[in-house]
Amino acid sequence: MSDVSLTMRTLTAPIRPEFVRDAAAAERAPTVVEKPLSLFVRLYNQTWLRKILILIILALIWEAYGRYLNNNLLFPTFSETMSAFFANIGNGVLPARAWSSVKVLLMGYACGITLAAILTGLAITTRIGTDFLETLTSMFNPLPAIALLPLALIWFGLGNGSLVFVLVHSVTWAIALNTHSGFLSVSRTLKMVGRNYGLGGLGYIRKILIPAAFPSILTGLKIGWAFAWRTLIAAELVFGVSSGSGGLGWFIFENKNSLDIPTVFAGLLTVIIIGLVVENVIFRAIEANTVDRWGMQS
Repeated sequence: MSDVSLTMRTLTAPIRPEFVRDAAAAERAPTVVEKPLSLFVRLYNQTWLRKILILIILALIWEAYGRYLNNNLLFPTFSETMSAFFANIGNGVLPARAWSSVKVLLMGYACGITLAAILTGLAITTRIGTDFLETLTSMFNPLPAIALLPLALIWFGLGNGSLVFVLVHSVTWAIALNTHSGFLSVSRTLKMVGRNYGLGGLGYIRKILIPAAFPSILTGLKIGWAFAWRTLIAAELVFGVSSGSGGLGWFIFENKNSLDIPTVFAGLLTVIIIGLVVENVIFRAIEANTVDRWGMQS
């Protein structure tokens, strides 16, 4: 019996003493006050301000190198380029050429998105569609769009039809690849939820796959835009030489022939500015209202 008592005393946990906390003393305890951020830190945390600072530094380097060379036929300074830029904006030539390029790009970009959507929709719903998309992508994605210019001239002649053709080629495969990859990466749980709700076909793609795969889709749209913009400027150089008209590409080529190099740089600067606006304003706004707002990661 004594052994049992000894065992019970051994297994019994000790009673913890009770503590009475003084609430008033806790209130009197010193609180940690966060030190406010300095003005420099607050400004440095602004992404747009850091990017503007980078652009200013690049402009200063450009100006310094141009002054060092002292040859505007070889490399004009930033101030000379800006002077030509504002002069051509004032006379209306540069805005008209820029709008001509953007208008053609929007047509080709829209056609490319439509074709990519059709191919991806077939690929995600049927096996033969998957095989078809993979085969076409393997064939045409490595093919530079600029290599199709001779065929475009033969098939569509001079004009916007040929430009739209090469733009569709440059846009379609990047968007289709990223969209299809995004659809395949959607979790099986989400797919099962859609099936359990009786979704199928376009409804299944629109309500389940597209929202879940939107970061990949947006990446494809960005890549397609970049490919299309580069292809358009290069194509306009060729078509401009042939037809004597065109957008920014022809503007650059025309002024190169007249040895107006500051105006050539002004045309190149316009190409860069449009690219920056589309990337950092339009696509960034889309991303902020979708991917960032939904808490998704690409």
